[in-house]
Amino acid sequence: MILKHLIEGWKNHLLPNEVEAKIIEQVSKERMSICDSCSYHSKNHKTIRPDAHCTHCGCTLIAKTKCLSCECPLEDPSWTEFLEN
Repeated sequence: MILKHLIEGWKNHLLPNEVEAKIIEQVSKERMSICDSCSYHSKNHKTIRPDAHCTHCGCTLIAKTKCLSCECPLEDPSWTEFLEN
């Protein structure tokens, strides 16, 4: 995940744009549902990190799923970017 994606995800989580807030929440909810059933979800692995994260890419899911220009990094992505960069 590049720095601008990291910043976008956390910004959308902590200070969502009023116009995009509903879209961000809907996209995040759909993506989180996909991540919850993925074998790379941290809940399926022993880890010391307290956050829900992807053990493949290491991203914190609460921010990654709210980054509208991000996509799942798996070879056959589970979800793609919502907006173009």
